[in-house]
Amino acid sequence: MMLLKNSIVLLTLSLQLSVAVAQHKIQLKVGELPSYHSAGDDIYLAGSFNGWNPGDAKYRFTRDEQNNYLLNINLPAGTYEFKLTRGAWDKGESALNGKPVSNRSLHVSSDTLIVLDVPGWADHFPSTPPKSTASRQVRVMDTAFYIPQLNRYRRIWVYLPACYDSCKKRYPVLYMHDGQNLFDDLTSYSGEWGVDEYLDTLGPHVNHCIVVAIDHGGSLRLNEYSPHDFELTGLGAMSSSGKGEGAAYADFLVKTLKPYIDTHYRTAKGKNNTAIAGSSMGGMISLYAVLRYPKVFGAAGVFSPAFWIAPAIYDDIEKMGKKVKSKIYFYAGKKESETMVPGTLKAHELMSRYSRSELQSVIRDEGTHNESTWRKEFPLFYQWINQ
Repeated sequence: MMLLKNSIVLLTLSLQLSVAVAQHKIQLKVGELPSYHSAGDDIYLAGSFNGWNPGDAKYRFTRDEQNNYLLNINLPAGTYEFKLTRGAWDKGESALNGKPVSNRSLHVSSDTLIVLDVPGWADHFPSTPPKSTASRQVRVMDTAFYIPQLNRYRRIWVYLPACYDSCKKRYPVLYMHDGQNLFDDLTSYSGEWGVDEYLDTLGPHVNHCIVVAIDHGGSLRLNEYSPHDFELTGLGAMSSSGKGEGAAYADFLVKTLKPYIDTHYRTAKGKNNTAIAGSSMGGMISLYAVLRYPKVFGAAGVFSPAFWIAPAIYDDIEKMGKKVKSKIYFYAGKKESETMVPGTLKAHELMSRYSRSELQSVIRDEGTHNESTWRKEFPLFYQWINQ
């Protein structure tokens, strides 16, 4: 692990970032399939590289003349997690007996061919009612909360401290993204952060908080969490473009959701009692929200930020950073992608140069891009912002 403070000058950073990001061709072929597999069914790839979308048409396998399932994609060097589906998570791959299987892992360092055997499909087996892993302190505030800035509706979760109903105390609020993945394995597509489990263990002399979690918008996730229009080129099946809606999403948090939360819950108002956090695209929108609303958010957790999707975020730091005086926690893992660490360190260096923020950057040799990693890091972030 390496810790960086504001005073560290990263002399090699510009050299690292000037190197073009190499793309490697990944050929995927489906090998053995269950005997009951229907030849007419489509198979999809869902993973950390496409927002875990189980039915993404850009990641649908095609058929060759021998009826083999094939898919070609291009990815930067790094480690990715994925699974195969037939278009939905309840039709995902399983073990021979129908039991859930762990995410597959793909380490990309060169062009490669991968053959994937599928022992079973989960929907072929009698289903056992899944159990929620959310603690009793978690509740769904609204299944369809209106986002006027984007004319959409979204589920909102709220975590309340254990003594919330029995005491009159006001609590700080932490706003988080990708709400499906924070509290409950039942709604997560790749494991949960365990935010509720961690906060439930806090003793009486530690700062407790309310957590407000907003579900991501599925296929609109990249748009909502990107502050700028984006175009992903040279990535084969990943190639796409979209309109950045991050400014409107940040406006929703501050102008619509926060006033509602402050009205309906006992919150401790003010910048020093308001934080924001997220991972990947959620990490980028968390930093952008602090830049856009420096008087609202006093702390941010920027986990594994996908700055490469919208590199103009660096320009935002230069233009807007001088108004920011907050606590910013950056995290990146060396096993995520070849751009993750240098991109995160660049943001740290620019925030150090242009803002008056207190910064902490953590780079972990073993860090990967998944919920289990962020679950381990969340307590350290929470402890640091409450020092």
